[in-house]
Amino acid sequence: MDFFERQDKARRNTKWLVFYFALAVLLITLSVYFVSLFAFGTFGSRRHFQGYESFALWNPKIFLFSAAGTLAVIACGSFYKMSELSSGGSAVAESMGGRLVPPNTTDPLERKLRNVVEEMALASGVPVPQVYVMDNERGINAFAAGHSPSDAAVAVTRGCMETLTRDELQGVIGHEFSHILNGDMRLNLRLMGIIFGIMCLAIVGRTLLRVRSSGRDRNPLPLLGLLLLVLGWVGVFFGNLIQAAVSRQREFLADASAVQFTRNPLGLSGALQKIGGSASGSEMISEHAAAASHMFFSSALSSSFFNLFATHPPLEQRIQAIDPTWDGKFKRVEIPREDADALVESILGKPRGARMAEGLAAGLAGAAAAPRPTVRAQTSVVNIGAPTPMHLRYAVELRSSLPESVRAATREPLNAVALVYAMLLSEDAAMRATQIEGLAQRTTNDVAQKALALWPEVVPLASRARLPLVELALPALRGLRPNEYEEFTRALKWLIESDEQIELFEFVLQKIVSRHLASQFRKTPPPIIQFYTVRPLVPDCAVLLSALAQSGSADDAEVAKAFEKGAPFLRGGEVMISLSSRSECGLQQIDAALNRLAQAAPQIKKNLIEACVQTVGADGVIQESEAELLRAICDTLDCPMPPVLVES
Repeated sequence: MDFFERQDKARRNTKWLVFYFALAVLLITLSVYFVSLFAFGTFGSRRHFQGYESFALWNPKIFLFSAAGTLAVIACGSFYKMSELSSGGSAVAESMGGRLVPPNTTDPLERKLRNVVEEMALASGVPVPQVYVMDNERGINAFAAGHSPSDAAVAVTRGCMETLTRDELQGVIGHEFSHILNGDMRLNLRLMGIIFGIMCLAIVGRTLLRVRSSGRDRNPLPLLGLLLLVLGWVGVFFGNLIQAAVSRQREFLADASAVQFTRNPLGLSGALQKIGGSASGSEMISEHAAAASHMFFSSALSSSFFNLFATHPPLEQRIQAIDPTWDGKFKRVEIPREDADALVESILGKPRGARMAEGLAAGLAGAAAAPRPTVRAQTSVVNIGAPTPMHLRYAVELRSSLPESVRAATREPLNAVALVYAMLLSEDAAMRATQIEGLAQRTTNDVAQKALALWPEVVPLASRARLPLVELALPALRGLRPNEYEEFTRALKWLIESDEQIELFEFVLQKIVSRHLASQFRKTPPPIIQFYTVRPLVPDCAVLLSALAQSGSADDAEVAKAFEKGAPFLRGGEVMISLSSRSECGLQQIDAALNRLAQAAPQIKKNLIEACVQTVGADGVIQESEAELLRAICDTLDCPMPPVLVES
């Protein structure tokens, strides 16, 4: 399956989740009803029929009250939990005792962890997620959580960070990134809300059980609490079954994706073997681990009921699936001793093979003078959501080739702001001076001067490094205070419009920054699918394709040729689409079009991206700057496109 088919499958899994939930609620409601009949004495209502006594099993009044009460408790519990998780992956990580690892950390182990996560993010084309460490957990485990890549968080246990080598840690993080790319995260969060709802009866029962009676009158609340606790275990039973049904098969797929990504099965296999050889295994001590057990890299709970409720396949099966040469013996767990090169890598972010990175740096620095690299149009879509080892290698080298001042700027909130400004400064000295003066008035003089100081370091970088720089800076930008964020967005908009020559890439870059930060600062809900056919989106598709065709040429004939090359790939049947004029493709129209297209079903997005690729590459090749524009557009559609590996 490709990225879009996996997204469709995740959406279908959500429908099954609703079915399982409805079935569990029905059975819990019936259980509460029959217990209510017994508790209130109505079970003893008898009628004589041909000499035999029969029980009155149906009491509409009792059924109405018991069903209403049960549904109210479950619904309130689910809505409460979903509201609590609305802020995304960070809420889950913090509930598990996770501590945010700052982008500027100097701890060698934390630096190694952040480097691995950053490399994976750059290689897969998603924004760098928040990184957490669960300091109180000695087992080897990890998870990824969030509604979308914009609010995703990756959390690892202290045991995972300290026990695994870099290759093993890379395998674990690759596994978690496959969940990010496959659309599993949103399903996992919904499952957490549902599980909490159907377990609420057990929570209420446990509370009532603690209420003690006083005096001679018997207090019925403890008895009611005991009954609710028993009924609550019906919810626990079905909750565990749902977790196991949803999670187990996806772990095999995530393992396979991680191996395909890193091309290093021994890394992931080694991590799984260490789990089997560790005294702590992968078990979690957090009281919230049960509700999130389906999200973890390995089983967070001890096995029971002959693994009936196991959310993960047995370790032996997972290892054999990716490493058939395994001898069946689990690794002895030792704290790895990194060699000197790896220690330098952990602290400075410079991997072994730095000479290759230095060669890439030289290539980036000389990109302005060199002929523009190109890529075949046909190779641009197939890697969406499916990065390869070449993309990972490219990401490692790209991040390490960045100047130290630029890399350091991505790790501090205000310096990251200055870095984004620096990427948008004009090459004209007079205009640049005007922009710096305007920035000093709209932000602070320190930020404006920092942007000016970074500009000489940023301007030599090839255009393909601008989007990765933004992705690297996003974690630090999330550290802005609300007033600083509002100031940043206003100044960014002014800076883009200051030279009165707004490039499409500049606009999309602004939209990417705003979209990925809005979920944190403005609590915007994640986009939901509203369009399952292309017909209502034809005007929006026309605006986007026309804008892309016009951005590549000023010649009307070439523009029409490019548009006609891409339009048929929308596969709209009898729907007709026509080229829009330049006045109809302003930034406001493009913004509105992208917002609506982001709510389309995965297959529509796939066809649209193919149409965009064909439009941009109407001559058979895609220039470097055009490739980054395509990646930026894909980002706004929640379709992560890995870096385009250009041909010289």
